Amino acid sequence: MAQSKRPKRFILIHADESCLRNGAEEATPGGAGVLIEASTPDGIARRDVFICAPDTTNNRMALAGAIAAFALLSQRGRRYRVLLVSDSEYLVKGMTEWLPTWKARGWRRKGGKIENLELWQKLAQATAGHHVRWQWVRGHAGHPKNEYVNDLAMRAAAEQLHSNGAEPSHFEEWLSERQKRKMFAGYDPDDDFAECEMNMVGES
Repeated sequence: MAQSKRPKRFILIHADESCLRNGAEEATPGGAGVLIEASTPDGIARRDVFICAPDTTNNRMALAGAIAAFALLSQRGRRYRVLLVSDSEYLVKGMTEWLPTWKARGWRRKGGKIENLELWQKLAQATAGHHVRWQWVRGHAGHPKNEYVNDLAMRAAAEQLHSNGAEPSHFEEWLSERQKRKMFAGYDPDDDFAECEMNMVGES
């Protein structure tokens, strides 16, 4: 019997985006921030990814951030089980509800052309081969990892910063600093990772 090719290793991604002066007539610089987590023999490894654009929108940066994350995961043909958590309804609904219909119609929609079509196509290609679940989380609602990637995205937008691939994460220092100020009391990021991984066990 042939072995299953279903990806086994689990990756947890939190992603957020920022666009300064979104909707204004002048240039609107934007950024996206991503926290990538994976289990290793030495514990949970964490990496940061952040990108920027000089004139963009929140929606484009949400897509671009996800593309950047999956482009890194797909290096050397690697495939994973991935949970991507984002507060962008545009991204999550697009990948779970809209995109399958668009593809079935030859990348068309009933109401006219697809906004940001080239980015949707890139993201569809970047996620191919991975087993991905997309999860929406309410933004600015006190979830530490969502707050962290929001900070990454805002800084990337304001300073127009771009990471050199996936860089060692500063999440643990960020969290420790806030817990000293009585924020996120009792929160354990490793337990959060384990719970997310267990929720995906058995998914095909």
